[in-house]
Amino acid sequence: MRFLRLISFLAVLLMTGPLLHAQFKQDAFSQNYADSTDKEAADSSKLFNFKEYFGGLSHQRSASLKTLFMGSTIFVGGQQIYNKDYWKLPITYGGIGAGVGLGIYFNQRYKTTEDPAFKTASTWSFIAAGAVYWGTLMDGVACYPSHLKHDPARATLYSLLLPGLGQIYNGEAWKVPIYWSLIAGAVYFLDYNHTNYIRYKNIYNQATSEDPDVEKPPVTAEAAKYYRDANRRLRDYCILFTAGFYLLQVIDANVFAYMQDFEISDDISLRVEPAVIPMNHYAFAPPALGVGVSLKF
Repeated sequence: MRFLRLISFLAVLLMTGPLLHAQFKQDAFSQNYADSTDKEAADSSKLFNFKEYFGGLSHQRSASLKTLFMGSTIFVGGQQIYNKDYWKLPITYGGIGAGVGLGIYFNQRYKTTEDPAFKTASTWSFIAAGAVYWGTLMDGVACYPSHLKHDPARATLYSLLLPGLGQIYNGEAWKVPIYWSLIAGAVYFLDYNHTNYIRYKNIYNQATSEDPDVEKPPVTAEAAKYYRDANRRLRDYCILFTAGFYLLQVIDANVFAYMQDFEISDDISLRVEPAVIPMNHYAFAPPALGVGVSLKF
């Protein structure tokens, strides 16, 4: 009886095997396997995607906050166009244009008259243009339509534009004094060592000058050179520390924004329950019963 069953099974297998193999090949090579998802992932992995950016500006496709921000640093006002805040564009272009135009005008007047008041006015005009540019980028990040309660891209760009703002967005305002103290301390010592570097640089130039009218300083050229190089080295270290602390708070905002959705619970439990293993058509394996074990922590 077993021999007859085996012969029947082999006969069915020989008749249906080629059909199943052909069906398997057709299914395997005809399915998309989430091609659109892979394409979107490939697009998002690029540093900047022109098609995504300009497609978003024309409202023909969605664009990520990262792409919009990077594009708007060059094509100013792109974020406002994507957010459909068209009324903000005259303020943006008018503010930046007025600041740059007045800065150039006052700078030309300063070159003609050498009046320091025009130099000051020119500097403040350029600063005002920069403030409008910065405000435009900040506005675009804040108004970006996101379905995420804690958007990591928004938190990152907040901290990039204003140190500590990403931490406030993540609900971790207690970190702001720490990062501000680190950055401010590094900037203070940067300025201190740069001032001493300039001082000893001038002393060294005076000590090594061959002009008889130049008064020799009380410090020798060797000592001045030593302190000049030492302060320059410390100044460079302070630049690295300032950049490092600034980058650290940007990374902190990004990482903890991702962790906002993690569920942390004190409930640790082990669950054992029956499980059904589905039928595998290709391996000719029928459904089977089993036991599922899950650990919750």
